[in-house]
Amino acid sequence: MNAGKMKGMLEGSAAQDRMLLVLAAIGFLFILRFVYLLVLWFYSYFLRPAKNLQRYGEWGLVTGATDGIGRAMAIQLARKGINVVLVGRSASKLEDVTKEITSKSRAEVRSVIVDFMDDDLNAGLAKIAQSTSDIQIGILVNNVGISYPYARFMHEVDAGLEKSLLRLNCEVTTKMIHLYLPSMLKSKRGAIINVGSGAVGILPSYPLYAVYAGAKGYVEQLSRSLYVEYKHSGIDVQCQIPLYVATKMSKTRPSFTSPAADYYAKLAIACIGYEPVITPYWVQSVMWFIITLIPEPIMDSILLSNNLNIRRRGQAKENAAKKE
Repeated sequence: MNAGKMKGMLEGSAAQDRMLLVLAAIGFLFILRFVYLLVLWFYSYFLRPAKNLQRYGEWGLVTGATDGIGRAMAIQLARKGINVVLVGRSASKLEDVTKEITSKSRAEVRSVIVDFMDDDLNAGLAKIAQSTSDIQIGILVNNVGISYPYARFMHEVDAGLEKSLLRLNCEVTTKMIHLYLPSMLKSKRGAIINVGSGAVGILPSYPLYAVYAGAKGYVEQLSRSLYVEYKHSGIDVQCQIPLYVATKMSKTRPSFTSPAADYYAKLAIACIGYEPVITPYWVQSVMWFIITLIPEPIMDSILLSNNLNIRRRGQAKENAAKKE
């Protein structure tokens, strides 16, 4: 073998060694990153201490506080020593929640009856502002929202439903933040929790619930942006993204993957003040990760098929009700 061939072989071997070394380094960094994320995930869900909510102030306000997640979060805030303002449209339900809170805690409770779907939304907001004019709201939970009665194509969404979806999920959330953000800035402390949806934060698409998904997408992006805008001003903004929680709106029963509202609220309260976007229930965070591994076209097909079935059942139920 002549010297030229030997030199070429050695150079080729060296280049191959360098390539293998680069691949090994990339693989090592990938494994290191995976281990880091796994440890961080475990710490966040099982070891990280909840923040002292009283750092934000003595009062919290929860919209949509008469049922489901809103009701459960109001109760949990009270158990943490936070006085609460309950906002809802049913006087009797507000009274029931008030009695439950005062029987289980020493928290002071105020309630404000407001129907956010009233044509004069500004009057409702003024009523809330007036009812809280003498207190400092340190924690704002924007929970009020609405989904479809059942799945449907966008051309089947009537004007009334469309108005409700956009007003309750987008407009009210925005205006409630505007209402209390100035006072939080003045006191240099506050927490704003916006309840999002797995229809946007987790799933790649949500066919047959397009307007709802779009509205909740707005909530998530609003939260992410405000988190960056105000994190240096002492104000923590967070979008909490549940999958299914056993509530009247979701029409599901408690299970391993769909926690009861009370249990979910305990986890949600413990997350306040940390990530800008989070799924409070650890099982659903695992589901989120698994969903990201499924190719989007396959996931889209699964969701479309499932929601078409929901649409068929909803239409059948609606037609049966009309015949009665």
